[in-house]
Amino acid sequence: MDVNYGEYIASLVTKARAAQEIAEGFSQEKVDELCEAVAYCLTVPETALKFSEALVAESGMGIALNKQAKMYGKIKGSWAQMKGKKSVGLIESNSEIGIDTYAKPMGVVGAIMPVTNGEATPVVKSLMALKTRNAIILAPHPKAKNVNKDIVDLIRSVLHKFDAPVDLVQAVAPEYVSMDSSRELMKQVDFILATGGTPMVRQAYSSGNPTIGVGTGNVVCIVDETADLPRAADMIMRSKTFDHATSCSTENNIIVIESVYDAFIDEVKKVGGLLIKEDSPDKEKIVKTIWPETPANHNLNRDIVAQSAKKIAAIADIDFNDDLTFILVEENGGYGNEFPLTGEKLSPVSGIRKAKDFSDAVTKLKKILDYQGLGHSASIHTEIDARVTKLGKELHVAKLVVNQPQSLTNSGSWTCGYPVSMTLGCGTWGHNSISHNATYKDLLNFTYVSREIPNWQPSDDELFSDKIRNAFA
Repeated sequence: MDVNYGEYIASLVTKARAAQEIAEGFSQEKVDELCEAVAYCLTVPETALKFSEALVAESGMGIALNKQAKMYGKIKGSWAQMKGKKSVGLIESNSEIGIDTYAKPMGVVGAIMPVTNGEATPVVKSLMALKTRNAIILAPHPKAKNVNKDIVDLIRSVLHKFDAPVDLVQAVAPEYVSMDSSRELMKQVDFILATGGTPMVRQAYSSGNPTIGVGTGNVVCIVDETADLPRAADMIMRSKTFDHATSCSTENNIIVIESVYDAFIDEVKKVGGLLIKEDSPDKEKIVKTIWPETPANHNLNRDIVAQSAKKIAAIADIDFNDDLTFILVEENGGYGNEFPLTGEKLSPVSGIRKAKDFSDAVTKLKKILDYQGLGHSASIHTEIDARVTKLGKELHVAKLVVNQPQSLTNSGSWTCGYPVSMTLGCGTWGHNSISHNATYKDLLNFTYVSREIPNWQPSDDELFSDKIRNAFA
């Protein structure tokens, strides 16, 4: 059909603005009632499972029960961290500095979403918008467009039930879902919340509108000689296999101190891991299965994204046992384009390499991130806190995870302090505007009201040290 995407998106934005104008008059109590109702309705077990199964069927990716668990964790977690928090009107009054802070909505938010988390992301982003009295228009990946519509329809029914304008939450209709409609949406809204592939996120930043986006994930994990090896192997397995590694936060490369390398591999095998040795012909099979056109380019084979390790091994014509959970491929060579295993894989496959000692491991970790994943995250399994401190000081990543499963930690969980989020900022290292997990607070404007306070100007003697003044005497 001949589609005028500009007119179509304009019609959505017009409805969103009308709804948002009404929401601007909502009280804090009304806002929180809507958020609570949406969070509850979308985490009813049979409802969450229905959408999870539908997304697996539509996208061909992931595991329904894992997606259901993701909806529980991310939706309930998002509501838990915003429950009781002020987001309407006067949210802070500081008499010491004479400043009152008023929270205001941004207007109409455009949300670009990935297929890999198409079950929880539309709900979490809708909650962020409702908490802040914004309207939101959700633009899904083409392989999640029908599930996205169904989720939004349910959210809209909740809004109707609680006497709120349903157009506070809208979806780009399945027949209009495309790169063209997403680009048009990014041009017409007031703010963009972009989660997806790097090209889409960069388009969001170049749209001319304020944007929060995410960088490329390519987590590197160090396992040192003090680590609890059985626990580390189990955590990495759980992280790599959750939802068939749909998350950008799974351990894509693992660096193991050579003195415990063999012992670590033994533990990996106990949890279903398959090691492909450096000199095995199976290594080239895996590489060609993941990146069929390498070395010409490193476009991922879509047939392996978020698929089981068994399916990937079968496609690669590699022998495997029935207990196979994930695949480790040795890569002790270089880094970058000639060594694609050092990049992101979006599958239960990881590169693994040896390091002589911790210093060597840090050097190798940095080289991998310089190739891909700078700004995103890294992890370490260790009992030496000084090593954690060193990585915290030196690494150009927004998140460093210690003795935890990376993908089950990065976006927030019940056992870590990271904010629950589906949009993980990577700082300027990852070409992002934030270096934290985006929450509802990132969708607020603020008005700061100043009242006079006693003069607090310090004397020059208090302000400047003798050392500095004498240097210019």
